[in-house]
Amino acid sequence: MKKPFVSYDKLEEIIARYKTPFHLYDEKGIRENARRMIGAFGWNKGFKEYFAVKATPNPVILKTLKEEGCGVDCSSMTELMMANAVGFRGREIMFSSNDTPAEEFVYARELGAIINLDDFTHIDFLKEHAGLPDTICMRYNPGGDFVISSQIMDTPGEAKYGFTKQQLLDGFIKLRDLGVKEFGLHAFLASNTLTNEYYPSLAGLLFETAVWLKEETGVSVSFINLSGGVGIPYKPEDKPNDINIIAGAVRDVYEKILTANGLGNVEIYTELGRFMLGPYGCLVATATHKKDIHKQYIGLDACAANLMRPAMYKAYHHITVSGKENHPHDHIYDITGSLCENNDKFAIDRKLPKIEMGDRIIIHDAGAHGYAMGYNYNGKLRSAELLLRMNGDVELIRRAETSSDYFATLDVTDFHF
Repeated sequence: MKKPFVSYDKLEEIIARYKTPFHLYDEKGIRENARRMIGAFGWNKGFKEYFAVKATPNPVILKTLKEEGCGVDCSSMTELMMANAVGFRGREIMFSSNDTPAEEFVYARELGAIINLDDFTHIDFLKEHAGLPDTICMRYNPGGDFVISSQIMDTPGEAKYGFTKQQLLDGFIKLRDLGVKEFGLHAFLASNTLTNEYYPSLAGLLFETAVWLKEETGVSVSFINLSGGVGIPYKPEDKPNDINIIAGAVRDVYEKILTANGLGNVEIYTELGRFMLGPYGCLVATATHKKDIHKQYIGLDACAANLMRPAMYKAYHHITVSGKENHPHDHIYDITGSLCENNDKFAIDRKLPKIEMGDRIIIHDAGAHGYAMGYNYNGKLRSAELLLRMNGDVELIRRAETSSDYFATLDVTDFHF
């Protein structure tokens, strides 16, 4: 079983101050994991983890990661603005976007961010609207299926992102001739993988591509971004990835391909979100209703507007009934929210201890792509975010939305709320 990072007594102490539902993050776990990540890739002199802001866009979380030596990967104007407000500067920011508005390229240039282009046509678009920087990264999409040990991990050929191989070659030549001095290479080919083989396999593909580009264009890449895709064990029985094994295997491929071909100074970057934050956040809710019809339902004061993944992807998130961790799991429930949608379920046919009204429900692994994917359907208001500090204090790092927030953009009408 998964063990919550917050005890029953501590949780009740928090709830006495802050009404459920809320997202709670674990500072200790976040810092320790960041140190493991950076330590594992310490063999690479220029290694940098660019945390994917889209996963957990909160400035206090970003500041915590900055203190541990991480950069940030941004994909929009507001994410760039948040990175700037936290104090990230220049090459601490990677800007990886698609269908990018001109003003976002302009702002990224103003911040000195590394721009990771998603399409060949963006070369002229960037040149026209923001000018070309000295450093450019390009996102590669090899197409087809991405296979590891005869298993299809994902299908890049169906993804909207990146340059084809020929476009990558043409892009390197064009940018070289336009005066770009430093080049990077990036690819994201599979999501939430639970295998230590993903990063080494991806690295091999990118390293071989870098060697080929050097042979064809004379350009040596300065950095290679392995992006995200390293997953977390949402289910208790899942085996977690071992970042030390992963980093060691990437090193082996690095030496075999890059070092052997005169590219031994290439810096390795990553842009993880889920792996960095997922296990170190949870959604805390209260059981408010019980419904007994064709099935037994437990209704919470949270809903899919607080955590979309189960409704959107049928994703599994482990559930703990706080204080009943050692009780027999002898009841079968659907755990639901209050949206007017039947897919608003955090769990279906889940074996849990007997739940009473008022019990606190901890939904695990919501530290990434949890609050970030929230929305206001049915007029639901987004919940607060809290950070459990290393000394045991709890800090409110985003207040819950109010009805005034919801109605704020209607100030152009004659209605009063």
